[in-house]
Amino acid sequence: MKVLITGAAGTIGTMLRERLASADRTLRLLDVVEPPAAAPGEPVEVLPATSVTHLPALRFACEGVDAVIHLGGIPLEDHWEKILAVNIDGTRAVLEAARQAGVPRVILASSNHAVGFERRSEAPPGGLPATVPPKPDTYYGMSKAAMEALGSLYHSRFGMDVICLRIGSCRDQPVAASELPIWLSSDDMGRLAVAALETPSPGFRIVWGVSRNSSGWWSLAEGEAIGFHPQDDSAAFAANVDQDDTTNDLLGADFCRSPLGEPF
Repeated sequence: MKVLITGAAGTIGTMLRERLASADRTLRLLDVVEPPAAAPGEPVEVLPATSVTHLPALRFACEGVDAVIHLGGIPLEDHWEKILAVNIDGTRAVLEAARQAGVPRVILASSNHAVGFERRSEAPPGGLPATVPPKPDTYYGMSKAAMEALGSLYHSRFGMDVICLRIGSCRDQPVAASELPIWLSSDDMGRLAVAALETPSPGFRIVWGVSRNSSGWWSLAEGEAIGFHPQDDSAAFAANVDQDDTTNDLLGADFCRSPLGEPF
């Protein structure tokens, strides 16, 4: 299998490079900042630095790949014009390049901020489903909702398999108490990507990107349906994290209160 990863020089892209490259899986890496060169024997192809808004370069990058993992984009709140150009137009360009190249599967890095105004107090007993309709908390969150809608469009129009990952707080370990319920470990991120790449005929799906946290309140059912079985639990770090505000009922927490369109 050959997999194109956009945003490959970023935090999650680096995690996946370490966990996905293997004897039977070659990674093609693309970012606006060129990722580090391949190490000797590493099954990796590094492409020249390219924006996800550049359709001809994306079309070339998609040639001959079996799947695309689209991570590239602005990762936090920003001015509307930047969010529109990179996160929305960029996602459309990635999907269109994949369609033109005949790529059968695209995995989109959505975010919990696509539904940031969901409330923990209103989550059902089995956890908040990954498929709840968008309630974005920022322009950034809205761009992730638009990403999901574009993925649905390309599935319905062209039969492309599209899996949207509503990723929580993805890092090696949580740093604040408020992150404990929504943490996604690096290893579980790798497991999620493998499941999304290998599950047969997924169609269009939305899945939470979250570990098996004791304090979690998001449903794991949608992830398990594609073979994602997270193994890590943020409880292992609970004694060492910063004791920040954990009383906010809104999923998006501070994103719901931050000035709209102003970079963090």
